[in-house]
Amino acid sequence: MPSASSAASDSGRRVPSSLWRDVDFRRLWTGQTASQLGEHTSLVVLPLFAVLTLHASAGELGVLRAVGQAPILLLSLFAGAWVDGWRTRTTMVLTDAGRALTLGAAAVAGLIGRLGLPALLVLAFAVGALSVFFDVAYQASAVRLVTDDQLVRCNSALEGSRSAAQVGGPALGGALVSLLSAPIAVASSALFFALSCLSIVRIRRIESIPGSSAGVERPPRVWRRIHEGLRFVVGHPVLRTVCLASAAFQFSFAAMMTVYLLFLPRELHLSGAVVGLALAATGPGALLGSLLAARLPNRFGHGPVLVSAAAIGDGVFLCVPALHGSCPATVATLFAAGFVFGTGGQLVNVTVMAVRQVVTPDGMQGRAAATITFVGMGLTPLGSLLGGYLAEGWGLRTSVLVTAAAMLLSPAVMALSPLAHLGRTLTSSRDRCCHCGDTGAGFPADCGNCT
Repeated sequence: MPSASSAASDSGRRVPSSLWRDVDFRRLWTGQTASQLGEHTSLVVLPLFAVLTLHASAGELGVLRAVGQAPILLLSLFAGAWVDGWRTRTTMVLTDAGRALTLGAAAVAGLIGRLGLPALLVLAFAVGALSVFFDVAYQASAVRLVTDDQLVRCNSALEGSRSAAQVGGPALGGALVSLLSAPIAVASSALFFALSCLSIVRIRRIESIPGSSAGVERPPRVWRRIHEGLRFVVGHPVLRTVCLASAAFQFSFAAMMTVYLLFLPRELHLSGAVVGLALAATGPGALLGSLLAARLPNRFGHGPVLVSAAAIGDGVFLCVPALHGSCPATVATLFAAGFVFGTGGQLVNVTVMAVRQVVTPDGMQGRAAATITFVGMGLTPLGSLLGGYLAEGWGLRTSVLVTAAAMLLSPAVMALSPLAHLGRTLTSSRDRCCHCGDTGAGFPADCGNCT
């Protein structure tokens, strides 16, 4: 079966030796960059539209965020199985076109005053669902599009775009809402998705679908593969801890962010542009966290770095409830808190990914990642609902304090687990069969599941 690791593409033409001279990769990168900008812009624009234009209450904002995050819980595992059986270009083009049309229609409705909260809820769910499929597809497309020796550089470029979008998207969204209007900001997100669709649809390399060639044994059913991934992660002490710590963080972070998005404009009286910039401060911190992740675990140990980075990054928001007014000192403190949070969060993310990849066999990599994402991100809708409930019942300042303190549950879980004792070197399990347990390059031939 032809693959991206071959010297020539499926269309018969030779793949350029330089990644950036590959026109198909440039089209993928351009489209993914535009799509990420649209996604991260909309994550700020839609809540600000609800708060500033529709005057949504804290509970309504919590529901809006929960509805937008619900597709992660409902669709992430199925999105992985779907993408494995479809061409990733087709999936990315359809999802981008869908988001462009949906947001474009919403912008028109907003301009004529016809976009109410019920329609905004439907919009948030649709955009969230399409984003789940696009994010899975673009990560899978790299393996199918470039050669093995280009894969690291390809992933670096794509993830660099995502980090840049995390910086530019919220800032751009907040600025557009503040300087123009919320419907215009929604239209800008639609434009980004349209540009992404136009770029990705021009990819010409014929893409092979794993397991689609004649003579290849049909893979196990989706439910069986999902069950195997769940059983493996639950049975592994390190990965089980990663799941629990991720779930604790995502739940409390979703609650905190729901309150935070209300606290900044209503309690501190900050403009939409300043709110966007405060949220964007996590981006430069994430870049620093990526650099530190290449050095600190090998010097101090993976476990100590994980616990320390999580405690510092998550605990920094405890200073936010003490802020008052929109003076320069308040804004500078918010920027600093976002930067520290971004640094600690990215340091944890990269280190956890390295740990997961090392302790997981090759045949279980995708399912382990999907399971951890499903368990961790699946609780975010409930966290958003809790944040809205607390903001209405306890007030914004108290709710920020409580939810920020709850974020420290994640480093506490890691500190009390085997994950905290991981040293500077990790024992690899990537050559272990995830079914029969044998190791080495020569798995037993009688194990039908060994790969």
